[in-house]
Amino acid sequence: MPMSHGAHVNKPPRKPPAPADRRAGKRPPFRRRSDPASSKPAPDMPKRDGDRIAKLLARAGIASRREVERMIEDGRVSIDGVVLDTPATVLTSLRGVTVDGKSVAAPERARLFLFHKPSGLLTAERDPMGRPTIYTALRNALPKDTPRVMPVGRLDFNTEGLLLLTNDGELKRALELPSSGVPRTYRAKAMGEIGQNDLEALFEGITVDGVHYGQIEANLERRSGRQNWIEMTLAEGKNREVRNVLEHLGLQVSRLLRIAYGPFMLGDMPRGSVLEIPQAEVERFRKTLAREAAK
Repeated sequence: MPMSHGAHVNKPPRKPPAPADRRAGKRPPFRRRSDPASSKPAPDMPKRDGDRIAKLLARAGIASRREVERMIEDGRVSIDGVVLDTPATVLTSLRGVTVDGKSVAAPERARLFLFHKPSGLLTAERDPMGRPTIYTALRNALPKDTPRVMPVGRLDFNTEGLLLLTNDGELKRALELPSSGVPRTYRAKAMGEIGQNDLEALFEGITVDGVHYGQIEANLERRSGRQNWIEMTLAEGKNREVRNVLEHLGLQVSRLLRIAYGPFMLGDMPRGSVLEIPQAEVERFRKTLAREAAK
């Protein structure tokens, strides 16, 4: 399977086809999902000092904001020895905050890593069934000074390719939210009969077993007999989305590889290897996400 050379970062995704008349058999470009209401100017809100504790703990790499809220519900977070009972608490710093009885260190700078996840690894910290996880491979792959990192989204046990890792819960959340419109690109090897026209229909979205999957840009890269290589770009990233959609079309997926997440590309990174994104690139990307969120 051909791949681009080098692990590329901070480059725009593959340029989509130019707008054209559908009657001529051409597609408009991949559209970013947006809420019509989001284009309206937000009402002036009074400024307040500090941030919600869940946001601060997420920035400190404790967990995602939603996971922190669950930790608070479970009574695992305290301030000056008093168990916190609401995630609405606003703080200017994490001084005096403990999680499971341990003091929380000040947030480190946001760091972002690219990891070429091999097939046969679970995207989790531990598995009750004893299956190997990504952290098994990451122990020796990450730099020695790396803080605790969290995966951005997930790749199934048998799915390989690009997995982003970060120590910053807010960056993780921004990258995962469908409203951020960050595209993910996959390359699938699938057996069966399929034509480009069948894949074109996915551009309008599709419902499978009661689950609606939004706009998907899909291209039949090549075919050999009943074996197909298909490239798919989507922005929602729902659970098993690519496999479910292709199986609904009558295909049997034998290999699935994520080759890009936003501007970050897998290139020819060796399986199991890690590449850290330079800090300047991370900050530039965060600003891009913030601009998109403000639209």
